[in-house]
Amino acid sequence: MKIYRFCYRKKIMTGVLKEDVLFPIKGSVFKDFKVEESAIPISQVKLLPPVLPSKIVCIGRNYREHAEELGNAVPEEPLIFLKPPSALIGPAQTIIYPDMSQRVDYEGELAVVIKKKVKNLKEEEAWTDYVLGYSCFNDVTARDLQFKDIQFTRAKSFDTFAPFGPCLVTDLSPEGLHLKTFLNGKLVQSGNTRNMIFSVPFLLRYVSRIMTLEPGDIIATGTPAGVGSMQPGDRVEIQIEGIGMLSNFVKKIDMRR
Repeated sequence: MKIYRFCYRKKIMTGVLKEDVLFPIKGSVFKDFKVEESAIPISQVKLLPPVLPSKIVCIGRNYREHAEELGNAVPEEPLIFLKPPSALIGPAQTIIYPDMSQRVDYEGELAVVIKKKVKNLKEEEAWTDYVLGYSCFNDVTARDLQFKDIQFTRAKSFDTFAPFGPCLVTDLSPEGLHLKTFLNGKLVQSGNTRNMIFSVPFLLRYVSRIMTLEPGDIIATGTPAGVGSMQPGDRVEIQIEGIGMLSNFVKKIDMRR
């Protein structure tokens, strides 16, 4: 099932896609809901981030080749950092190139969305009970500031640095998914989730032992090799098998005005 969150006639709604038509739902995507019979062509709506998380948990260097391309050691345990919810944008929204950075990179990733509150998830528990679905994510990074600051907060946290969407897919396995990133139509990243160092169930259990995960929270599972810089005017697209494509443009705005 593909679930979209969208704006239609100034009203924010959630719906299920069937062919090119959205059917609004009544109830919460995190609980029981009913699919209504009324239909809205997807061409008539503005797509929004599929959910609004309380936090975005990101996993660094979760593909061996990406760690090596940045000259970093392969981690022995997951490297975790946070992006603020204020960084979140949806499909077709603009990534703003900040004045204080000279290099802003794309990082295509698989996003895991939490279905229900979880803390200290045990090995014998079914991890899939806590996953609502999967989506595309772009962990936009001011690379020069990351190298300068050593820690990640400033480089990862600018407004618009967390593109997410276009939809949430519920009936999907996170194993063996092809992930591609395109810059102005050119393929720049090509990976597969089977090559993650730490799998989705491992990450879910690991993160839940550190912090309580709430419904709608996002775990961004890391990026494969091929990260590179974007420039104002560029179009970056993240495509994941079974999900679709997340497309955003990059723009420079003079924030001093």
